[in-house]
Amino acid sequence: MTSKTKPEVETPIEAEANASAEATAESTGQAGGEQDATNDNAFEVLTKLQAENADLKDRLLRTLAEVENVRRRGEREVNDTRQYAVAKFAGDMLDVADNMARALANTPAEARESDPAVKTLVEGVELTEKAMLRALEKHGVKKIDPQGERFDPNFHQAIFEVPDTSVATGTVAQVVQVGYSIGSRVLRPAMVGVARGGPKPATAEAEKQS
Repeated sequence: MTSKTKPEVETPIEAEANASAEATAESTGQAGGEQDATNDNAFEVLTKLQAENADLKDRLLRTLAEVENVRRRGEREVNDTRQYAVAKFAGDMLDVADNMARALANTPAEARESDPAVKTLVEGVELTEKAMLRALEKHGVKKIDPQGERFDPNFHQAIFEVPDTSVATGTVAQVVQVGYSIGSRVLRPAMVGVARGGPKPATAEAEKQS
């Protein structure tokens, strides 16, 4: 006798449970899809914000650098204006300084020693010259007296050569007229005589070091 297996029949309770499980699974699947989409959108927004932030930071740094350059340039221009504003006045005063120097140089030493009046006058001129040079130096004007120094065409003007084998060629052997500078500029170059016939500068320097 053959036995047949009867098909399982869901009870109402089992059917309800299965339907609930299927609904839950479907809901979970939908929620997961929505969560993934939300995460993707958030990532895109974050990436965009980071790019905008980097661009704004770069613009800010460039702006700050430009402002700093403008500030430095302005300070430099103000300093240059302040420093060189007295250039014309200082140039006019050089003749006065030259005249006082000539007066002192042309006063015989004997007269200074033998005549108290001349001695007092000379001392007064010397004090006046020193005070004037201090006042000029206070405003950036400095005296150029390159006796014995290496000739520098930026600050000296050679007007003749002096045969002299005791010093290196190109050494200032004689200062005919002192020069003046204001800041890094030449107000008036020093008029000099330059030695020639001596050793070359490099050779002379090597001899000094040895």
